[in-house]
Amino acid sequence: MIRILLTYVVPLLLPAALYVLYVIAARRIMAGRGDLAAHLRRVPWLWLLAAGVALMAISLAIYSLSTGGDSDRPYVPPRFEDGKIVPGHFE
Repeated sequence: MIRILLTYVVPLLLPAALYVLYVIAARRIMAGRGDLAAHLRRVPWLWLLAAGVALMAISLAIYSLSTGGDSDRPYVPPRFEDGKIVPGHFE
């Protein structure tokens, strides 16, 4: 569960969350000289989504390069043997 959260959800939502935090901080600094709801309607949602997808792709690439089995040994897929399922393994 934590792997799914760190691999998919966090990279996808991180740019938008950082932007919203920036808007809240900027609003507090300006002390009421702007409307937060109007500003959030002008948010560059497409760019934030693209940044999230890019971060997710980078995290998936890093994950795929840092895990996996030895490529020199053949992989034996799971099979049904003598009434039991034998899990997949590398020989």
